[in-house]
Amino acid sequence: MKLSFDNSYRRLPDRFYTRLDPEPVAEPRTIRVNEALAERLGFDPAWLATPEGAKFAVGNTLLDGSEPIATVYAGHQFGGFSAQLGDGRAILLGEVLDPDGQRFDIQLKGSGRTPYSRRGDGRSPLGPVLREYIISEAMAALGIPTTRALVAASTGEQVYRETAQPGGVLVRVAQSHIRVGTFEYFAARDDVEGVRALFEHVVERHYPHLDPKSPVELLRAVSERQAELVAQWMLVGFIHGVMNTDNVLLSGETIDYGPCAFMNEYDPATVFSSIDHHGRYAYGNQPPIAQWNLGRLASSLLVLDDDDGTADQIQAVLDDFRGTFRDAFGRGMARKLALATFVEADWPLVEDLLELMYEAQLDYTLTFLRLTELVDPTHPNVSGFELPGSFEPWLARWRARNAGEASIAERTALMRAANPVLIPRNHLVEAALADAVEHDDFDAFHALVDAVRSPQSVPAGAPNMLLPPRPEERVHATFCGT
Repeated sequence: MKLSFDNSYRRLPDRFYTRLDPEPVAEPRTIRVNEALAERLGFDPAWLATPEGAKFAVGNTLLDGSEPIATVYAGHQFGGFSAQLGDGRAILLGEVLDPDGQRFDIQLKGSGRTPYSRRGDGRSPLGPVLREYIISEAMAALGIPTTRALVAASTGEQVYRETAQPGGVLVRVAQSHIRVGTFEYFAARDDVEGVRALFEHVVERHYPHLDPKSPVELLRAVSERQAELVAQWMLVGFIHGVMNTDNVLLSGETIDYGPCAFMNEYDPATVFSSIDHHGRYAYGNQPPIAQWNLGRLASSLLVLDDDDGTADQIQAVLDDFRGTFRDAFGRGMARKLALATFVEADWPLVEDLLELMYEAQLDYTLTFLRLTELVDPTHPNVSGFELPGSFEPWLARWRARNAGEASIAERTALMRAANPVLIPRNHLVEAALADAVEHDDFDAFHALVDAVRSPQSVPAGAPNMLLPPRPEERVHATFCGT
């Protein structure tokens, strides 16, 4: 293998982390290797699939250059502040440089107890490991910034939640695991030097074009990335489910695929998380929650420079978030509706469409897929889904707005790129996990991963993957696995 470790986070002060090795497990077994990602990072995919590779994937074996640590952070969870969280079931093995010099964290999730486990076992059930693999690969294929799954492995041991379940470990890859909650940890302790060291590290690592002394510039850059990210989630009907500040990465990647799901019928109040009893993280609440989370980052950065001028500039950045998100969502909706440009006068077209979808309880993904097909009348209806008659006046307005925008071929191409045929619907995910966890059968898991990697295609031999769940297939709640 041609791995190049360069562990910059380890060079930060000792209070940023704890040095420790993963806890060994009994019978590691590789379940799936992300071959393309492995090759990019310098791993040998064939080796990762071997028993020796499985030992690496669960932490029984460490590679040369790896310097394992568990990082500390805090976080607001459902609005309440926890002053110390940290990697309670994860170990950061180190940072790898790809051939272009881009830096990636290699982390084991489910690798045993750490000082931050808070009486937990530090392990992960196999189901959440496979869920994260499926959803993160779907997000990557959809072009949405995300952490990635390098390897999914089983441990040969049982973990205990409500019942005994097989254990698993995910080898997760991210541009970094630095969170809003990481800043909150040091700010809550009035550790100004800790906040400053973290700030300088983040600027150098993720935003080298910024003024290395300006917290306002960093907040603005992070805010813009979060606005774009949340807009991308919502454009495909994705509901994160647990938008706590410890799940907001400064790199702008999506992290934590526990109680997440893709929406079926369009409804802004849709919630899947079993622990979100009041809908704090419902689909339609995601933009204001992102803004609220950025407010927690802003408060942490203010310890570096709290004069009135800086505070006013930081508030202005927070106030701008709503408009930045609206612009990003509007541009995305323009692509979904084959509009070459998007202007203020187009908002009623979008809002009326969403209202029609809500009133008719239409499937979000299939509605936009059908609109894509209607642009080119020669294209077959791959799902059999039809729009109700109540859509006719809106369709006439849409066609009039589209007239002269571009050719049919250009409009079709634009919409096909923006409107997936296939998403990892929750009932498909849960069925695949049940086969794997209850019967040690990974065929459905592998088939679903293969399918979501081509979101614009109808899976060969499995057209039902396009369809929403039947009533008896519905999954109403998802769980975090901790």
